[in-house]
Amino acid sequence: MIANYGYKDGSGEFFISIDTAKCAQCEAKPCVEACPEKILVIFTDDYDDEVIGVKEEHRKKIKYSCGPCKPITEKRNLSCQKACPSGAIVHSW
Repeated sequence: MIANYGYKDGSGEFFISIDTAKCAQCEAKPCVEACPEKILVIFTDDYDDEVIGVKEEHRKKIKYSCGPCKPITEKRNLSCQKACPSGAIVHSW
Protein backbone atom coordinates (compact mmCIF):
# COMPACT_ATOMS: atom_id res chain seq x y z
CA MET A 1 0.00 0.00 0.00
CA ILE A 2 1.16 3.54 -0.69
CA ALA A 3 0.58 5.98 2.17
CA ASN A 4 0.49 9.66 1.18
CA TYR A 5 1.23 12.43 3.67
CA GLY A 6 0.91 16.09 2.76
CA TYR A 7 -1.44 18.48 1.04
CA LYS A 8 -2.41 20.25 -2.18
CA ASP A 9 -2.93 23.99 -2.48
CA GLY A 10 -2.79 26.75 -5.10
CA SER A 11 0.98 26.53 -5.32
CA GLY A 12 1.17 22.78 -5.93
CA GLU A 13 1.01 19.30 -4.49
CA PHE A 14 3.31 18.50 -1.60
CA PHE A 15 3.30 14.86 -0.56
CA ILE A 16 5.65 12.29 0.84
CA SER A 17 4.58 8.85 -0.32
CA ILE A 18 5.70 5.75 1.53
CA ASP A 19 5.41 2.25 0.12
CA THR A 20 4.43 0.50 3.34
CA ALA A 21 5.07 -2.99 1.94
CA LYS A 22 8.71 -2.09 1.26
CA CYS A 23 8.99 -0.15 4.51
CA ALA A 24 7.71 -3.06 6.61
CA GLN A 25 10.57 -5.23 5.35
CA CYS A 26 13.18 -2.80 6.70
CA GLU A 27 13.94 -3.49 10.34
CA ALA A 28 16.36 -0.62 11.01
CA LYS A 29 14.24 2.29 9.67
CA PRO A 30 17.35 4.50 9.19
CA CYS A 31 15.27 7.19 7.48
CA VAL A 32 13.79 8.27 10.82
CA GLU A 33 17.20 9.20 12.23
CA ALA A 34 18.40 10.61 8.90
CA CYS A 35 15.67 13.26 8.74
CA PRO A 36 17.20 16.47 10.13
CA GLU A 37 13.76 17.93 10.90
CA LYS A 38 12.61 14.75 12.72
CA ILE A 39 9.26 14.63 10.90
CA LEU A 40 9.16 10.84 10.51
CA VAL A 41 7.77 8.47 13.12
CA ILE A 42 7.64 4.67 13.42
CA PHE A 43 4.22 3.16 14.10
CA THR A 44 2.32 -0.12 13.75
CA ASP A 45 -0.14 -0.07 10.85
CA ASP A 46 -3.50 -1.84 10.50
CA TYR A 47 -1.71 -5.02 9.36
CA ASP A 48 0.53 -5.14 12.46
CA ASP A 49 3.56 -4.10 10.42
CA GLU A 50 6.04 -1.58 11.76
CA VAL A 51 6.27 1.24 9.20
CA ILE A 52 7.09 4.94 9.09
CA GLY A 53 4.82 7.90 8.61
CA VAL A 54 4.88 11.69 8.88
CA LYS A 55 4.08 13.15 12.28
CA GLU A 56 0.62 14.71 12.39
CA GLU A 57 1.92 18.20 13.15
CA HIS A 58 3.95 18.24 9.90
CA ARG A 59 1.35 16.93 7.45
CA LYS A 60 -0.23 20.30 6.62
CA LYS A 61 3.15 22.05 6.34
CA ILE A 62 5.31 19.35 4.73
CA LYS A 63 6.60 21.76 2.09
CA TYR A 64 8.12 23.88 4.84
CA SER A 65 9.16 21.04 7.15
CA CYS A 66 11.15 19.47 4.30
CA GLY A 67 12.50 22.87 3.20
CA PRO A 68 16.01 22.49 4.67
CA CYS A 69 16.61 19.41 2.49
CA LYS A 70 14.97 20.97 -0.58
CA PRO A 71 16.51 24.39 -1.18
CA ILE A 72 15.40 26.12 -4.35
CA THR A 73 18.82 27.29 -5.54
CA GLU A 74 21.09 24.49 -4.30
CA LYS A 75 21.45 20.76 -4.83
CA ARG A 76 18.80 18.82 -2.93
CA ASN A 77 19.93 16.56 -0.12
CA LEU A 78 16.99 14.26 0.56
CA SER A 79 18.39 12.51 3.60
CA CYS A 80 15.35 10.31 4.16
CA GLN A 81 15.46 8.95 0.60
CA LYS A 82 19.21 8.37 0.71
CA ALA A 83 18.90 6.49 4.02
CA CYS A 84 16.02 4.27 2.85
CA PRO A 85 17.56 0.96 1.68
CA SER A 86 14.37 -0.21 -0.04
CA GLY A 87 13.48 2.98 -1.93
CA ALA A 88 10.13 3.22 -0.15
CA ILE A 89 10.09 7.05 0.16
CA VAL A 90 9.12 9.41 -2.67
CA HIS A 91 8.58 13.19 -2.59
CA SER A 92 6.07 14.66 -5.06
CA TRP A 93 7.79 18.00 -5.54
